[in-house]
Amino acid sequence: MHAASEAIVSAVLEHEPPLAQAETLTNVQPHGGWCFRMEAAWGRWRRAYLRKLRPGYVRRMAEVRQGSCKDCPHDVIDPRDLKLVRNVCEFRFRPEDDRFRWRDRIPLARYGLAECVFSTVCAAPPFAVMLALAIRTGDPGVWWIASMFGWLWFQLLWFFRDPTRIAPSDPDAMVSPADGVVTHIDEVVAPDFPGNRATRISIYLSVWNVHLSRVPRSGRVVGMRYFRGAFINAMHPDCVRRNEQLWLDYVEPNGRLVRVKQFSGALARRIVCHVAVGDKIRAGDRYGLIKYGSRADILIPTGEDITWLVKPGDVVAGATTVLARFGAGPS
Repeated sequence: MHAASEAIVSAVLEHEPPLAQAETLTNVQPHGGWCFRMEAAWGRWRRAYLRKLRPGYVRRMAEVRQGSCKDCPHDVIDPRDLKLVRNVCEFRFRPEDDRFRWRDRIPLARYGLAECVFSTVCAAPPFAVMLALAIRTGDPGVWWIASMFGWLWFQLLWFFRDPTRIAPSDPDAMVSPADGVVTHIDEVVAPDFPGNRATRISIYLSVWNVHLSRVPRSGRVVGMRYFRGAFINAMHPDCVRRNEQLWLDYVEPNGRLVRVKQFSGALARRIVCHVAVGDKIRAGDRYGLIKYGSRADILIPTGEDITWLVKPGDVVAGATTVLARFGAGPS
């Protein structure tokens, strides 16, 4: 086994589920938030406008809409309306019928665009005013204030950056679900796994990291669970039991269960998961977002023939860093 495997803690750690019961998901961002409510309100206004002034467009979209959603509580006219409820609504649109797919090419996280717009509205005008005043007066103090507004605006946008990542084609590889630093490789108590035991690798994401969540291995989604909780520092040992978290379970073609967990942190108050039960997901795919500093875990059954290629303290990049290989033998 690879030398990094020595980092696995020999003692089994107690890893109980959160005290609260899992809540039923009703949207992609279960904790909501001001920007989420603002985006939902904009959607209601837009749908009212379309029904009133563009009934022909509404009819065309109804004709091309795919799937069925029995007793559907979601008001879906076009693909934009699925953004906030994609994980709980069974309606879909074919790629050729989605006129808004270009938004996925913007180098910013799709589920952070509302925050980017809000940040721009708040920070750009004072930055422009102070910059113009600084150029006119040449006052160093005004230049400093203008720089602070510009830095704040840049950082708010930079947080939601969405770099292109291509996962390795190695079918035995398990790639990192996030950017950050490996903090644990250990064995834990885990419900639903054989013997209620699983091997876990944990990654801490600072506020400076890319915060998109990515799929470590290919498979089919079989379950999601959301637990409301606290917002203590993601490095704290109680984080795993007390913090808000979302579990995504999926099964690989060979039947192996993989669980990926998104944790909130002291600054992270919003977890996003936009895949649905039944979706086929590929290694490296984006499946969600954690807004601000947080933590991500991967759990796999114990006893797997696995070679760890990282150890605690290593810096990893989502989708591109290979954390381990299954059945690869010593490297």
